[in-house]
Amino acid sequence: MHVHELNPKKTMVTMIIFVIVIIIGLVTLSKPRLNYAITPEETVMLAGSEEGFFYPYELEDILDKTIDTIVLVDIRNTFQFGRGHIPGAENISAVELISKENIKRLEALKDAGQVVLIYGNNLVEANGPYMLLRQIGFDNVKVLMGGYSYYNVWKDKLGDSYSDDSYFIGNAQYDYAEVAKGSSVSNNDNGAPEPKANVAVERKKKNKAVEGGC
Repeated sequence: MHVHELNPKKTMVTMIIFVIVIIIGLVTLSKPRLNYAITPEETVMLAGSEEGFFYPYELEDILDKTIDTIVLVDIRNTFQFGRGHIPGAENISAVELISKENIKRLEALKDAGQVVLIYGNNLVEANGPYMLLRQIGFDNVKVLMGGYSYYNVWKDKLGDSYSDDSYFIGNAQYDYAEVAKGSSVSNNDNGAPEPKANVAVERKKKNKAVEGGC
């Protein structure tokens, strides 16, 4: 003879409690912490456009405090940040970028109409975090072209940066748009990379101020 046959009332109470627990669990099931605002396809298209680009020479207005609507965020690790960073930048490493605490910080900046300008050691390092933040709804985020490595070379003459041979002296012109699109280099019949033709890039006009997010 089974136990529930000896005490049917106790069995019924247990079943009711079990059902109530299940119902409460379904009702109080928490919503996802992060929601996607745009599709992956739309995010990839952003990476190839100039919508989120911020050029190094535009940093002058931030560093001399001509504008105060931009917050610099260094997404490198604390060791790299400690060795050198752009003055005034906050350090939020890429691996901690979407933690609850940092998401709240980013939401507060968005609500305050601030532009969040992120940078890594180079553009490629910042592209992933930039696309992720845009995908989850932070349309006030921009990415610094060239990253910290570029800034470190041109920090004493930012106004002259992003011109002919501006990435490193003696190197070919630095084409930001091609890097952002992940352009590839084709090979000739001998397997050696074909020489890249010089690209005439017109310097973007300097804006008086930078608009915030939507």
